[in-house]
Amino acid sequence: MAKPSGEIIETPITANFREGLTPLQYFISTHGARKGLADTALKTANSGYLTRRLVDVTQDVIIRLDDCNTNDGISVKSLVESGEIIEPLEERIFGRVAAEAIKDPVTMKTIVSKGEEIDDVLSQKIIGAGINEVKIRSVLTCESRHGVCRKCYGRNLGRGEHVEIGEAVGIMAAQSIGEPGTQLTMRTFHIGGTATKMVEQSVLVVKNSGTVKFIDLTTVKDRAGSLVVMNRNSSIAILDAKGREKEKYSVVYGAKLKIKDGQKVDAGQHIAEWDPYSNPIVTEVGGKIALGDIIEGVSVKEEVDQVTGLSHKVIIDYPNEMRPRVSIKDEHGKATLKSPSTNQLARYPLPSGSHVLVEKGAIVHPGDIIAKIPRETTKTKDITGGLPRVAELFEARKPKEQAIASEIDGTVEFQGFHKGMRIVVVKSATDSKEYHIPKGKHLNVHEGDTVKAGEALMDGSVNPHSILEILGPKELESYLVDEVQKVYRLQGVTINDKHIEVIVRQMMKKVKIEDSGDTDFLVGENVDKIVFEDENNRMLKQKGKPAQAKPILLGITKASLTTDSFISAASFQETTRVLTEAAISGAQDELRGLKENVIMGRLIPAGTGIRKYKETFVKVIKE
Repeated sequence: MAKPSGEIIETPITANFREGLTPLQYFISTHGARKGLADTALKTANSGYLTRRLVDVTQDVIIRLDDCNTNDGISVKSLVESGEIIEPLEERIFGRVAAEAIKDPVTMKTIVSKGEEIDDVLSQKIIGAGINEVKIRSVLTCESRHGVCRKCYGRNLGRGEHVEIGEAVGIMAAQSIGEPGTQLTMRTFHIGGTATKMVEQSVLVVKNSGTVKFIDLTTVKDRAGSLVVMNRNSSIAILDAKGREKEKYSVVYGAKLKIKDGQKVDAGQHIAEWDPYSNPIVTEVGGKIALGDIIEGVSVKEEVDQVTGLSHKVIIDYPNEMRPRVSIKDEHGKATLKSPSTNQLARYPLPSGSHVLVEKGAIVHPGDIIAKIPRETTKTKDITGGLPRVAELFEARKPKEQAIASEIDGTVEFQGFHKGMRIVVVKSATDSKEYHIPKGKHLNVHEGDTVKAGEALMDGSVNPHSILEILGPKELESYLVDEVQKVYRLQGVTINDKHIEVIVRQMMKKVKIEDSGDTDFLVGENVDKIVFEDENNRMLKQKGKPAQAKPILLGITKASLTTDSFISAASFQETTRVLTEAAISGAQDELRGLKENVIMGRLIPAGTGIRKYKETFVKVIKE
């Protein structure tokens, strides 16, 4: 059982209702049932509110033309998590339109021509040809001025045929995401928070036989002759006889490999193992241990493990000027050894909370673990994720435990402390950036590691706004779609990507003006992409200086309140504010969406009410 705060209650319930519970056990079980009921009541309200916000932000997304003729699209490949294919490529491209001709890599024959819809037969042909990545049209890249076009949307999944002009795909998307919201986190356990601890994965098992290929992997040989992984963003792929990638696994730092590059492996073979409950610090060089700033009672204390009865040294919160570290010296006791991958002196800083596993003067071999940092395992996975996570993503909020991400590719350097913050500098050949990270936080990188732009330097969730700034809009769009899908997948709910894409498109509609040039925009103003492009085209025709802008991400509530239609925004939230602003600026409402037309009592511009059909006259021919 779990307490409301998420810790596990020490006394388990051992009896069932038939045998009879002791009063204490009965009390604990009611404690769980209460939690379940309160949970359900809150969930229904929350889920309904999420649906309402989603409908409001997407209600004016209607299919308005046949083809916007864009050459852009998104590239999709099979979704792989810890080596398992969760969503195969054929499912992701089914019912979508190809953004470019798809050719068989061997015969060079065209399987799908550009602009053709991919159905069951074609998707099987694509997989049969061994194609791993396909570029498809997507609402994210649709260039229609209002709404989206048929080709970018693809198949209407409700009817199993290509979508028609006039279909309200925005509402469909909002309801497809909102409806499972009630299932998401109402799956509280019948007898309330039964505690579940995740059994961590600690070995890699191959699913297909083939040849091993190391990707960006640096290793050292340990005493037993096994290879130990020494870097972070590395992976192992298994290739078939034709050299195509069958599966791919990312490998954790400090894992022991049981295979070599280029070796043949069979299905079911163990290829790597690691300790899932701690992050090791592994030495790359052999030599004599020297400890620095490790002083009993000041920076380190002895702790006895209650389970094993063994004692170990644990680094505690230490004064700012100290830097506890383990150095490796040569046989004469001099600091001359450099680690091969980083070309720095072999010195390993120890963060607070790490367990030191070596004694001063001990001789170590490359690949030996000198310290371990235990991972957090106490909190149970109750209702984290679920609805709150979906709402957090769609509202584009900054996550609570926010990870700091590197803005450039480069090498990591530690530069001491300042006001209780550790200073981490990332240096590239041309540039260097400085980051301040709280002292007790566990870092994902060691001194001398190479990091890529956008990679998190510490534990925590990445802020979507910083993904947009560092990696750009395309990366952010795929991040949002994947993260939302993860939450639903955990509950066994399948939602087609295109629904989430419709909502992300609405969140990414605006740009922020950075330089107004000769236009009428104000610096810092949020403008629709289309308005921005129109104004810039007008300026270029008049030989003026165009404006500069950067894309921004708005949460769904904010996006609903900044739509073109003030009637729709006023009927959503903050009515007085919206109407006051509309009155002051003399706003006009074109009545393009569904909501504003319903409020004005007109025919909605969807289905046969769309303006295209208003001009059609039906002639009755009498026979």
